Amino acid sequence: MAITLSDAAADRVKSFMANRGKGLGIRLGVKTTGCSGLAYVLEFVDELEEDDVVFEDKGVKVIVDPKSKLYLDGTRLEFKKEGLNEGFEFVNPNVKGECGCGESFTV
Repeated sequence: MAITLSDAAADRVKSFMANRGKGLGIRLGVKTTGCSGLAYVLEFVDELEEDDVVFEDKGVKVIVDPKSKLYLDGTRLEFKKEGLNEGFEFVNPNVKGECGCGESFTV
């Protein structure tokens, strides 16, 4: 099982964490929602849950819950800037399809 970050994503997360002033890392997960079934969750983590799995890439701790681990194996977190828009992008080799609006996916 591996979850990686691009250099740009790692730099952005480190910047957010520094501005926030606290936290162990970021949680990457999935939740049931949308027309395709699953959506990504990305949030700060201040305390670990008992069954959390912790990965580290480029100095950033990525925390994943056991349920999400199956869906996220091999995922790469990117950070993209296009014109005035910027944000994180999930490159997940397990995705079989996405909804038209791009908010949810199936595996």
